[in-house]
Amino acid sequence: MKHQWILGTLLTLGLTTTAAAHDNPLQFRAAGSLKVAMTDIIGAYQQASENASNINAQFAPSGLLRQRIEQGEKVDLYASANMKHPTALHNAGLSGEVVMFARNKLCALAQPEVTVTPTTLLQQMLNNTIRLGTSTPKADPAGDYAFKVFERAEKLSPNAQKILSSKALQLTGGPTSAKAPDGRNPYGWVMENNQADIFLTYCTNAVLAKKQVDTLQIIALPDNLSVGANYGLTVLNGAHPQANELAEFIIAPQGQAILAEYGFDTP
Repeated sequence: MKHQWILGTLLTLGLTTTAAAHDNPLQFRAAGSLKVAMTDIIGAYQQASENASNINAQFAPSGLLRQRIEQGEKVDLYASANMKHPTALHNAGLSGEVVMFARNKLCALAQPEVTVTPTTLLQQMLNNTIRLGTSTPKADPAGDYAFKVFERAEKLSPNAQKILSSKALQLTGGPTSAKAPDGRNPYGWVMENNQADIFLTYCTNAVLAKKQVDTLQIIALPDNLSVGANYGLTVLNGAHPQANELAEFIIAPQGQAILAEYGFDTP
C-alpha cells in the first residue's frame, strides 16, 4: 500500500508526460554521494525489467544539477541529497511531487595522525592548527549540512559557529572545485593529498573514501552535533515513459536494500 501511494504521487505527472520514444536514453541525474549505489540500482533495474531503456546517468553535486535543469537541460528523473532542490523544481512547475527515498548523516574523516574521538571532535575542529574541510554550500548539500553542524556547535561553545564557518575550506562540490581523477573517491583523494586534517562529509562517502585510503579515520558525530540528510526524488515534466518505473524501483524493497548496503537509511 505504501509503495502504491508513492508511485501514485510520482505519477501526478501522467497528464504532462510526453510519449517519448523508447529508444531515447532515460536521462537520470543524481547526487554524487549516490553514484556507487545508484549504479548498482540501475543495473538491477535493467535486469529486472524486460523492456528497460538505456539510461544515461550522471552524478554531480545536487545544487549544480538543479541549476542545469533550471537552465533547460533535458532530465527525466532527479535524485537529490536534500529535499530543498527537488522541491524548488516542483514549486517552479518543472516536476511532480517530491518523495523522500533515503536518509544519510554526516561523519568526519580524519588524517591518521590526528588524535580525535567523537567526544573531542568539536575541540579539534576549533583548534587553530587543524585544517577543516567541507564541501561547497548551495552547490552541494553536504556543504550545507556541514554548516548546520557549525550552527549546532554554537550551542556548545560560544563563537564556535563564526570560527568554524570562517576557517572551513570548501574543497569539493563547487563549480570550480578541483576534480578527483576518474575512479577516485573525491574525499579520499582530498585527504590523500593532505588538503585537510578533518573533513566533514556523508558517512556513506567516508566509508567509500576509507576503502581507497585505508589509513583514514572515520569519526561519528556526537548526538549534540549530528545532522541528518534527507534525499528527495522527483520526476520531471515531459519525462521518459520509464522514469516513473525506475523511480518506483528505487523506492521499492530491492532498491532500498541496495541503498542500505552502502550505508543509507531508509525513510
